Amino acid sequence: MRRALLVLPVALATGGLLLTACGTEQSAARGPGAAPGRPSAACAVPAPSGAPGTPGTGANPDYTATDRVRTVIENGCPAFEVTNDTRQTLTYTITYQLLTNSATAQVSAVQTVTPVAPGRTVRRTVDPGVLPPGSDGVAQVRVIKVRSVPTAEAPSETGPCPPSGVRVYADRGDAAMGLRVVGLHLANCGTRAYRLDGYPQLRLFDQRHRPVDGVRVLHGGAAIATGTGADGEPTPLVLAPGESARATLVWRNTTGLESDPVDAPYVRVVAGPGAAPVTVTPELDLGTTGKLGTGAWQKDTTPDRPATRDPGTTG
Repeated sequence: MRRALLVLPVALATGGLLLTACGTEQSAARGPGAAPGRPSAACAVPAPSGAPGTPGTGANPDYTATDRVRTVIENGCPAFEVTNDTRQTLTYTITYQLLTNSATAQVSAVQTVTPVAPGRTVRRTVDPGVLPPGSDGVAQVRVIKVRSVPTAEAPSETGPCPPSGVRVYADRGDAAMGLRVVGLHLANCGTRAYRLDGYPQLRLFDQRHRPVDGVRVLHGGAAIATGTGADGEPTPLVLAPGESARATLVWRNTTGLESDPVDAPYVRVVAGPGAAPVTVTPELDLGTTGKLGTGAWQKDTTPDRPATRDPGTTG
């Protein structure tokens, strides 16, 4: 994936206060070719006329390969510009790095931009709040990875309870010696009991959102590795409000010469028959193994997290 690099003007990058004051409320949705928004009193220092992505000087062409995201200057603030050229509303998750002027700190962060309607371009100010105390300002914003899922299928770990009454999301997982283990979590945040029985239904998609064929989804993890938590027998479950369940995905990143490695960053999860689909991003790097193991839903004794809004989300 190509990396979009933004070098901020010296006047903007001399201190963290001005950059921190750039608020997301200054970012407005606009159609392609629309004029930039009103100047921000909090970001009164404009970018030089030749700065990359400065409104009125031409677009920075450095988009990522498959998701239309770039870094620009918006009213003197660094911002992400996201263009949705699909036919459905999308939620974007942008992984990026901030590099300080002195290059003594390089911080990775994640920012969510949602919703982005079909055919629309939106700008959202880069969140600089992840910088450590005492940083001397941001010199570079670098996009590392972009993932986009249909907003109607976006995972929900915190925030308002979805209309389905359940939250479904994937954790960050664990990896050791080529073995990968990721947990799928389902939390009943509604007011009624929720029933589960068996295994989650999975469908894999590549980086360009195309279905991935030729991968066997196996029930249980024993065919991949033992002791991963994916070996329990399926049992009917009834989740009371506030209770949770977990299913485990397990695979190996083993490569050989017989075929090309398979990467499937997106997995559409259907918890059970009739359930609403949710698309998670466990970043399946399946190598040439051609198989993925999934455990059955098991009741999770870990308490559900409070229903608070994710502070990294802007919309």
